[in-house]
Amino acid sequence: MTRSRPCFQLLLALLVTSPVLADQDTVFDRAEGMLPHQPEWHGASESLIAGADDPWITPAERTGLVSTPSYDETVAWLQELVAAAPELEMISIGKSLQGRDFWMVIASAEQAFTAEAMRGSDKPLLLAQAGIHSGEIDGKDAGLMLLRDMTVTGKREELLAGANLLFIPIFNVDGHERVSPYNRINQRGPARMGWRTNARNQNFNRDYAKLATPGVRSIVTVINEWQPDLYVDLHVTDGVDYQYDVTIGGNGGGGWSPAIGRWITDDYFPAVAERLEAAGHIPGPLVLAVNTEDLTDGFYRWTAGPRFSNGYGAARHLPAVLVENHSLKSYRQRVLGTYVLMAATMEVLASRAGELAGATAQDRARRPKQLVLGYGPDSEAAETVAFKGVASERYAGKASGAEVVRWLGEPQDMHVPLVPVNKPVAMVQRPSAWLLPPEYADIAERLALHGIPVEQLEAETSLEVEVYFLPDAKIASAQAWTPNPFEGRVRMEPGTPVTRHVQARFPAGSYRVPADHELGELAGLLLEPQSPDSFFQWGYFLEMFTRTEYAEPYIMEPLAEAMLETDLQLRAEFDARLESDPAFAASPASRLMWFYQRTPFYDQQYLVYPVVRILAE
Repeated sequence: MTRSRPCFQLLLALLVTSPVLADQDTVFDRAEGMLPHQPEWHGASESLIAGADDPWITPAERTGLVSTPSYDETVAWLQELVAAAPELEMISIGKSLQGRDFWMVIASAEQAFTAEAMRGSDKPLLLAQAGIHSGEIDGKDAGLMLLRDMTVTGKREELLAGANLLFIPIFNVDGHERVSPYNRINQRGPARMGWRTNARNQNFNRDYAKLATPGVRSIVTVINEWQPDLYVDLHVTDGVDYQYDVTIGGNGGGGWSPAIGRWITDDYFPAVAERLEAAGHIPGPLVLAVNTEDLTDGFYRWTAGPRFSNGYGAARHLPAVLVENHSLKSYRQRVLGTYVLMAATMEVLASRAGELAGATAQDRARRPKQLVLGYGPDSEAAETVAFKGVASERYAGKASGAEVVRWLGEPQDMHVPLVPVNKPVAMVQRPSAWLLPPEYADIAERLALHGIPVEQLEAETSLEVEVYFLPDAKIASAQAWTPNPFEGRVRMEPGTPVTRHVQARFPAGSYRVPADHELGELAGLLLEPQSPDSFFQWGYFLEMFTRTEYAEPYIMEPLAEAMLETDLQLRAEFDARLESDPAFAASPASRLMWFYQRTPFYDQQYLVYPVVRILAE
């Protein structure tokens, strides 16, 4: 008998849910009441809420911005709006693992509803997405309100006079439908919310480099085809308490797109913050605390890597903004703040498109001789900044047996360190190109999906190349924030690569990836093994760790003895190793392996990274 998906999900939930005692139900019902106290909020943005008798009231507004609609309810409401508004079109940009469409709404006063038509428009284009983590769904309900007001009600129609919009209301559609009142214990609303990851427990916002999910493949295709001028990713943060309700950030004035970073910091943020403050909100910079138990230790000015949306934008020189609403503020406050932010973004994009285009062109023209593969904190460059915090105290936790922070709900203006994360931690010389053997077509496909040029050799070719030998490479050490396996992959550590320069022949069909183009830095971040988001560190080259040929003692013992007799330098090295390494001296297998590795019979490709570098052509 065939069961429907809902029946299967219910059965699975019954099988995996831990038993809960009946008399504990009230404890969990009161869980939201255990969240830190928040002052009652009222702001001018409350006037944006539609009246109860408004025919275009959104499903969330109908609940007083307490609840959020399901995927089907959201799509149905949008379909009615699109049918009534000639400025809107809705298209599917792909399908999820469970078969749901990833819907994108196109908003254009000129009805430029194709990528080709949009590229011909003289207006800047904003790409905004909500629900990449589906429990963090503020952007969806704010976007529905804004789409309505830019079209059928006419309240904000001037926004479409200055800019076009691509809006993805629910990015992680399968996670959105894993709905429960218990999904985010540290978030105040909505009443029932979706799940952080997709149906296979993959986090979209860790997938921009490796492109393992259909969702992120779809959004990268949109970026390549529609070429937005600005990309905004709408989230809700975890963690500490503070006064800000909407926090905003890019990748700063360092990193892979410094001109874009400066525009976001110096132009975009102040203009959007001014509009948020006028509407009764408290905007601030992204808050990534150095110590979530004590904010006096300050926070980081993050330079995200390309696995994240904003880091990916910086790596490919696409202006990208990460928005993190504060999870402890009410859902009503957060949705309204997001509405104001999105409207303000349309205004800023329209009025300052020229400056943004100039910054983007400047970064896309960069060809640094050294490729920075990752950034770390620079504590020596820390500065003291004002911070709108919340008072706290510490108490002895009976359950944990440790001191625990308690947020007291009282505003506390502070001055704390701001530590920039802009110190290069790994650098390599920019090659002329990289070369992949034809058997790595899957890697070439992923590069092409990013929009990176990939060429194939038409004939066998002999080239002088730089090769990486990775003698210290190993499975990555597990960390609390990046356990192993992580995101469905076995993470690898490259150790210290040893470079070799060789003349080698490459068969027809090998893939050449040039570095002299605007996505050259992104190509390097994906192909250089020392890059934290390289395909190597994501475990896409595990075959290179497999030894397939061995030598038995009956052949190696006489061969080793002959080598010792004929090579005095080899004998000296062997004797030195025996004296310095007792474990080696006591291991017959290790001793014979030492000799085997020094013969032409040993696998010359073992631990050799198959992607080579062409330094000059």
